[in-house]
Amino acid sequence: MKLFQSIFGGRESIGRYPESLIEMAIERTVDGTDPRLRLVPGYRKRLRAPVIHAIDHVVALVDGIPATVTARFEDYRNDPRLSAMFASGEEMLQIFARDRALSDYLSGNEGRGAERVTALLMARREERNILGMDLVGDQVRRDVAQVTVSFSGHHLLEPQTIEEECRRFLKRRAFDHLLTLALTQIAEARVERADLTRQRDLLQRQLRNMKRGTLSFDRPDPGGPDAAGIQAEFDAVSRQLQALGADAGLLKAHLEVVAERLAEAERQLWSEDIELCLGPMNILRDPGAPSARVMVLQELQTARGARAVVLPVAIDPRDLPHQEDFVSAAQRYL
Repeated sequence: MKLFQSIFGGRESIGRYPESLIEMAIERTVDGTDPRLRLVPGYRKRLRAPVIHAIDHVVALVDGIPATVTARFEDYRNDPRLSAMFASGEEMLQIFARDRALSDYLSGNEGRGAERVTALLMARREERNILGMDLVGDQVRRDVAQVTVSFSGHHLLEPQTIEEECRRFLKRRAFDHLLTLALTQIAEARVERADLTRQRDLLQRQLRNMKRGTLSFDRPDPGGPDAAGIQAEFDAVSRQLQALGADAGLLKAHLEVVAERLAEAERQLWSEDIELCLGPMNILRDPGAPSARVMVLQELQTARGARAVVLPVAIDPRDLPHQEDFVSAAQRYL
C-alpha cells in the first residue's frame, strides 16, 4: 500500500514522483498484466512514461468526481440526483443496507461502529421511449411520446470512514482498471492468434492435399474452393498472424499493448457530465418546465463501452434498516 498512499495520497505533486514509487508502479503494472514482460529487455524504460501518464490521469479523474452528497432519508427529496436515482428514500436506504461492499466494511474492524461512511455510488442509466399520458396545452392526452430515465444496478465502491481514503482507493481502482483493459486486449489477441493458427493449419493441409492430387471418385464440386483461392486465404491469414507479432516477439507485442493503453489512458477511461431535466416519474422535460428537476450527473465510460453514473455519498449506518426488517417485511407480504 505504500505506493498508493504516496502517489494517491495527495503528498506528491502531479507528474513528479520519487523514482522508487515509479519503479513500484511499473512493477505493479507488469504483475497486473503479464509478469513475463520482465523477460523483455528495457521493459522498465518502455513503461516509465506511460505509467506516469496513467497515474496523472487517474488522479485528475477521481479528483474531478463531484463533492460528496449526504444520503440520509431526509436528504432524498433535497437532492435531485438522489431523487432521480432512487424511487424513494426507503428504497435508497434498503439498497445501501443490502450492498455487499458496505456490509463487509461495517462488519470489519475499520468500519465497525462507524457513524459516517463515504463510498462511491454507481448505477447504470437507461433511457426508454414510451407512450404515456401528458398535459398538452390545457388538455390531458394519451399515447404521448415520452422518454423515461431509469437507474439500475446500484452498488457502492470503496466504503471508508475518511473521505480522502475513499478517493485514494478509487484512484488505485482506476489505475488497476486501466491494467485490466490492457490485459483484456492481450487475452483477446491470444484467442485471435490461436484461432488464426488453427485456420492457417487447416488451409495448409488443404493446400498440401491439393498439391498431392488427392484421389477422389466424387464428382468435382464446381462451387468448391480451388488451389488459388485457398492459397489467397492462407496468405491473408498469415498476414493477420504477422500483424499480431511473431511467436518470438509475442512478449514484446504484449509490452507494446500495455504501454499504448496506459499512454492513452484518457481514451480508455474518462468521465462526461450528463445534464438532465426530469419531471415526475423521471420523464425527460424541456428546461423551465413546471415541476422539472434540473441536474448534472457524472458518468464514467470506458473504451470497452461500459458506462455508469457515479456519485460519492456519505451514509450514516445507523439510518440503515436491519436485515430482520427485510425478513419481517417479506413475512407480512407473504
